[in-house]
Order: sequence, then structure tokens, then C-alpha cells
Amino acid sequence: MDIKKLQYPIGPLKLPAKISKNDLDEAISILEIFPEQLRLLVAHLPEATLKQPYRPEGWTIGQLVHHIADSHHHSYIRFKWALTEENPTIKAYHQEGWASLGDYDTLPIAWSLSHIDAVHHKLAYVLKMLTPDQWERTFQHPDKKEPTSLKENALMYAWHSMHHFAHIKNALDRLEH
Repeated sequence: MDIKKLQYPIGPLKLPAKISKNDLDEAISILEIFPEQLRLLVAHLPEATLKQPYRPEGWTIGQLVHHIADSHHHSYIRFKWALTEENPTIKAYHQEGWASLGDYDTLPIAWSLSHIDAVHHKLAYVLKMLTPDQWERTFQHPDKKEPTSLKENALMYAWHSMHHFAHIKNALDRLEH
């Protein structure tokens, strides 16, 4: 079992040197359809399946759903900060710490699926309204040297959606065999 392939089933994030309008349109499309795709993949799963890790030493399928909700909520807020402040330094969060609080293990995934649905619809709505100048706005992540543009963040979260969808899909495929 190749651990890198399990960690990065669609490969690591690779941003193009120049992000085009087509790249942004594709990212928005992914962000729009992702909630329904995820719901179709996981909403019917029994609790025992949700408790299965997507890879050895990895989060469970259920924990991934809750992580996506929290992570994409943060992304939405980062867009809003960058649109209303000049290169704000965003607040990072400790993903492993959040996952260890217990709610990721006991909270119904239906709540996070609803949250993902709302956040993605709001995010796509905002992104469709952005002007070329607004797409160039940035925020500063405290763990990164360079600012992140809203163009980059849109592609990053489209990738993040597909990345975790592939984690879950691959885990379910392995469980069937």
C-alpha cells in the first residue's frame, strides 16, 4: 500500500503559474457541485463505515466530513477578510486539535453536510461576483512567507474538495473489496 497515494490520491496541489478565468470558473463549478456529490457519497453510510479510517493512521470517513465543514468555513471567512481588509493576517487553526475534541467522533455527519452545503453556496455566490481586481486581493497565512491571492485560494479549496472526496471514495472502494 503506497502511503503517498493514500495521502494524495489526486496528487498534491499544483497551482498554475498564471491562473486564468477558465481555471476560476472550473474551481467555482467544483465548489458548487461538491456538496451534493459528497452527500450522495456519504449520507447513507452506516455508523460502522463512518468510523473506518480513510488510510492507516488517518482520520475516519466521518471525521473527514467534519474537517471539510470546518476547513471550508475557515476558507469562506478568509475570502471575506481579504475582500474587506488589506492583506489581513488570518487566524490559522490546529486541524488535529479540532479533530480531537470529540465532536468529530459523535456529531451526526448530516449537520456537517448541511453546513458544507450552505458554505459552498455562499462562497460560490460571492466568487461569481468578484471583479478582476478583487480576485487579486490577498491574505497572509501566518505559516507562509508569501500572501495568498483569492485566485489561489479558490483553486486550493476546489482541490481540497476533490482531495477529500477521493480519500472517502477510495476508502469505500477498499471496504467493498
